[in-house]
Amino acid sequence: MITLDAHLAAGGSPVGTLVRAMAAAGAKIADELARAALIGQLGTTGATNVQGEAVKKLDVWANEVVVAELEATGHACTLLSEEMEEIRHNDAHCSGTGFAVCFDPVDGSANLDVNGIVGTIFSVLKTRGRGPDHARADVLQPGTAQVAAGYIMYGPSTLLVMTTGDGVHGFTLDRASAAYVRTYANLRIPARGRTYSINDGNFVRWPEGVRRFVEHVRQIDVATGRPYTARYAGSLVTDVHRTLLEGGIYLYPEDAPGTGKQTSGKLRLMYECSPMSMIIEHAGGVASTGRARILDVVPASPHQRAPLLIGSPKDVRLAEEFYAARRV
Repeated sequence: MITLDAHLAAGGSPVGTLVRAMAAAGAKIADELARAALIGQLGTTGATNVQGEAVKKLDVWANEVVVAELEATGHACTLLSEEMEEIRHNDAHCSGTGFAVCFDPVDGSANLDVNGIVGTIFSVLKTRGRGPDHARADVLQPGTAQVAAGYIMYGPSTLLVMTTGDGVHGFTLDRASAAYVRTYANLRIPARGRTYSINDGNFVRWPEGVRRFVEHVRQIDVATGRPYTARYAGSLVTDVHRTLLEGGIYLYPEDAPGTGKQTSGKLRLMYECSPMSMIIEHAGGVASTGRARILDVVPASPHQRAPLLIGSPKDVRLAEEFYAARRV
């Protein structure tokens, strides 16, 4: 049985220290989630975050836990979170082995009050050096610049899935020993699946190509394994994790012009789309905006949003065909 510590020690990089910090934060968040209803941690604070969304009590608490664990490593020069309007910078951590970490402390926090599954997502990038706009430059890098990415899923067990560029591996938290133990090694996504994951309540706002694709996978065709089964949990971590293991596709497109306000997509590029895309690509999958590879997108702002089509290569490529109206 290989522990996370042993797995990361083989690499001998300070990146491993940051991943261990995220894992430690995840263990604390898992414990807090288990007793949140008993200690008054459910519900909102009454504030809104930079995206205009209601802030949950656990969002704030988890953000502070992640920041504390990362800063304690001495390697986290620049931090960006969904719950922080401004980039957080610590110049003392920049010399030599400084890194930027972008994270979503509680992904799917709308599920908290109904005891649904939530997660934590993180992305690690090398810093770009010193200068007057150093911290912003650290963050505004394309996904191809990531040196590690991962997510922690808080379900029946606490599971960390991560990559440092050497494959995708999963580690389950053993509460008896407080260690993460490798339970998935070198995960590979199936080339094609039989499920699709999308918020069907947004149907009237989907671009025409997305509507046609979803209608296509709902049709009966035994030869191509259709209809696909719909699966949607309202948590990016949960839905993409299922897709990673079983194949298929997850979609969160932008709103079509004139139908809604999310014309650039809803999900955040830096701490949702890019890290999940790195994981899926290293497992043999594909992640796209519908028109381009997610990891090639150069961000213009720290909290930039992007549409996301992610999953099995055959399913995502087919969705791109509909998206571009090359198939009707």
